[in-house]
Amino acid sequence: MDIFDTIARFFQEGGSFMLPIAIVLALGIAITIERYVFLSFAKSTNKRAFLEIEPLLAQQQFDQLLSLTKSSTAPISRVIGAGITRLSLSPRREDIEYAMEEGLMETVPRLEKRTSYLGTLANIATLLGLLGTIIGLIAAFSAVANADPSEKASLLSQSISVAMNTTAFGLISAIPLLGFHALLQTKTTEIIDSMEMAGVKCLNTLIALQQLKPHTRQSDM
Repeated sequence: MDIFDTIARFFQEGGSFMLPIAIVLALGIAITIERYVFLSFAKSTNKRAFLEIEPLLAQQQFDQLLSLTKSSTAPISRVIGAGITRLSLSPRREDIEYAMEEGLMETVPRLEKRTSYLGTLANIATLLGLLGTIIGLIAAFSAVANADPSEKASLLSQSISVAMNTTAFGLISAIPLLGFHALLQTKTTEIIDSMEMAGVKCLNTLIALQQLKPHTRQSDM
């Protein structure tokens, strides 16, 4: 109970800016949880999808492979599906590679969605804490100016201590949000790198199976 009482007193003494900072922190935590669950799901579905795609690709069952990529929710399916679709139109390596890159470019924004908000929310929490402290100090000095001289020292000390609560809470909120931002960015980068690696593996497999060659000029044929 002492901990809860201390937290409650900390909020009460912090003034009106404690609530906006708490809202920013709650919003950041909600985004973190949603993004972490989404990225974890994307990573697991990518692994399962690639385990299904690889044998179909090795057996050159392109119709089944294309059907699988269209029905799958894994981000890697969009990349591989784009390459297989282009294969039916053009057998050139460059065309297939460009199609896979296009599929990757369509997928990456979904993986990075809302992650950048965490850095912004961390800055907002810090600035709200500083603003609350400044306004609290202004109010404190205004109150001290009209106070009894014998009470000025204690009143000023108490007011400054209360005003600093908003800065402390702003930093308490901002530091974890920055950590969450870095964590999600790292996780997103790992997924993108794995998708690029899977795309290269599939492209190399197609080259080996279909004997695809880089595009050459007509004069070189």
